[in-house]
Amino acid sequence: MLRDIRTNYQKFELTEQTVDKNPFQQLNLWLNEAVSGKTPDPTAMVLSTIDEKGNPESRVVLLKEITPEGLIFFTNYDSKKGQQISANQHVSVVFFWAETERQVRIKGNAERISDQDSEIYFLSRPLESQLGAWASPQSKVIESRQILDENYLQYQEHFQNNPIEKPPRWGGFIIRPEYFEFWQGRSNRLHDRIEFCWEDQQWLIHRLAP
Repeated sequence: MLRDIRTNYQKFELTEQTVDKNPFQQLNLWLNEAVSGKTPDPTAMVLSTIDEKGNPESRVVLLKEITPEGLIFFTNYDSKKGQQISANQHVSVVFFWAETERQVRIKGNAERISDQDSEIYFLSRPLESQLGAWASPQSKVIESRQILDENYLQYQEHFQNNPIEKPPRWGGFIIRPEYFEFWQGRSNRLHDRIEFCWEDQQWLIHRLAP
């Protein structure tokens, strides 16, 4: 029965004394430990946006960079998430790493990065991913898989003897956080939760009850 599925978390602890006072550094620490711990897809994060009716929509995207200003991911600007962010910058993301029994929640505002920075990242992608960005009209209704395959072959032929440029409607977003919550699983459901709130140009740190 689903109601009987339980996990007793007991690998680590998180305290006000051990948490890094910079939430970006704490996120980097946990992310690096997820990578070294062989967590599958450690950069996967659930991104939630708001649609035109005010309803939340969530999907998994891949974190590509953490800077002192925020978290960067890439997408088609004409996709649903791209259009929703353009209309409402408020977003949230969630990381969950089962191997280290940890979760991170982040809330903030998203905005486009420069076209130049998007171009730099696009050129670093594998050839197949570059072609895929051209071939897919992301989030649009299509009649069949065959359309994608035909588009891919068409762009493969088009760029055969030419450098693959970044599609005009493809690029990065940076999420500028205003809130972090670090969750560490503990025994007896008495989990550790430490939040960071950006107020008066500083991070205020609090412990939350589980």
